[in-house]
Formats: sequence, C-alpha cells, structure tokens
Amino acid sequence: MPLKRFIPAVVLAAFLGGVASGLLATVLGGLSAWFLFVRLGYPAQLEELGLPNRLILFVLFAAINIVLVGALQAALARLRPLNAYGWSKHLFDRRVVRLVERGGLKPAQWVGCKFFNVYGPNEYHKGRMASVIWHAFNQISKTDTMRLFRSHNPAFKDGEQMRDFVYVKDVVEVCIFLMHHRKNSGIYNLGSGKARTFLDLTKSVFKAMGKKENIEFIDTPTDIRDKYQYFTEANMEKLKKIGYSKPFHSLEEGTEDYVKSYLTKGFKAY
Repeated sequence: MPLKRFIPAVVLAAFLGGVASGLLATVLGGLSAWFLFVRLGYPAQLEELGLPNRLILFVLFAAINIVLVGALQAALARLRPLNAYGWSKHLFDRRVVRLVERGGLKPAQWVGCKFFNVYGPNEYHKGRMASVIWHAFNQISKTDTMRLFRSHNPAFKDGEQMRDFVYVKDVVEVCIFLMHHRKNSGIYNLGSGKARTFLDLTKSVFKAMGKKENIEFIDTPTDIRDKYQYFTEANMEKLKKIGYSKPFHSLEEGTEDYVKSYLTKGFKAY
C-alpha cells in the first residue's frame, strides 16, 4: 500500500480527534510505511528519491492536511449553535439557502433573521429565558443587588463578558423595513452592531431605576461553563447595503425606555 494511502487516515483522525490524533496517525502511518518499505507511488520524477525523502514528503503533506482540518474546525466552531433552538433555526436557514442555490421553488421574497440578544416589552412570559435586563430589574427590585456570572476566561474581567444587546423596538423596525422592501431576500444578522458588557447593562438598569449600584459575582454553573460565550457582535453590513439606515437605540437608551415606560409601571400587553 503506497504511503499516500495513509493521508485519508490522517485527515479523518484530525477531523474526529483533533490535532493530537492527526499527529498520532501521521507517526503510525510513517512507521508502518518505513518498516514495510512501502513505495510512495508519486510521479516518476520522484522515484529516484530515497525512502527517507519520501517519508519527509509524507509528513509534509500530512502536516498541511492537519493544519487545514484545524482551520476548518475553527471556522465551523464559530458557526456552530450551542442549543437545540439554535440548531433548529440554523439547519432551516441552511436548507432554504441550498434550495435557492439549486434553483428550487421559492416565494417572491424570503428572509431569515439571526437575532442577537433581544430585550424589551412583552417578554414577561419567557421566564428564565427572558432578557438579562428583565431579570436584573426583578432581582434589583427584590434585593437591591444584581448578581452576575464571574469570568472564567483570563481574557475577560468579571462582568466584562460582551453581548450584542438589541432593543425589540429596533427589531420591529427592521422587520417592517424588510417587509416593505420585497426585492431583498436573504439571511440577515439582527443586532445593534455593537457589543456591550454585562456591567454596562447592569449599571444602566440601576440608573434607570434610580438605585445605587450593588453588583456581586457568582461562579458560572459548570454545566454551561464550557459553552459560555464571552463575546458576540452582529455584523450589520449586509442589512445596511440594502438600504437600512435607521439608528439603533444605545443600550442606555433602550434600557431607560424599557424600565421607565414598561417595567416600573407593571405594563403587560400581548
């Protein structure tokens, strides 16, 4: 069996088990070829090279493949949803895109929106899945304190984990825009386009409530710690390119409106 036959094993091992597995497969493949005196099977001009040189070529090709597989996995990790809801929407979006690319039947207009951290009125029924602002308001109302997850990433200080928080009123404006611009189809990010820290958010809630800041930090639960995101920010260029130009509420503006116009008044409407 030529040495090149070991390359697929290296690629598969790297994809399924990571760089370490890929390196192990390279070593085992090279040793097997060495002890079995396997011919490489490359073009005739390489036949004059000795076995050591052919092994060097094998290692070189294996290393290139391992690096490429690692880069592919890193790219996929950035696009991989972290929960069942995210997967269901991601898979549906991919299905629609494939149908359109293949020239399948499609409506006159189709739009998919990838929502970031939406907050605002009429989320009260969502319970634990409601926005951090809603939880902060309720927690501060009861205890005069807000507890945030401690950072377990040395690149981020406690409370400086970042999210793209977008006010629901801005989300509605974008949806109305897309509804009236029917020539534009596609999948669009829908966030504010600017990441802000949880400390920024919490301080905004305290200010809107007229209360003194009192923030504590607790450990992130171990069952979500490995999947916890430390930074999200929507790239809004695609939406801007089709003509959307309305400004988004800043985090402070949206929080103040939400807290003062709805939460402090106990306003609920569905």
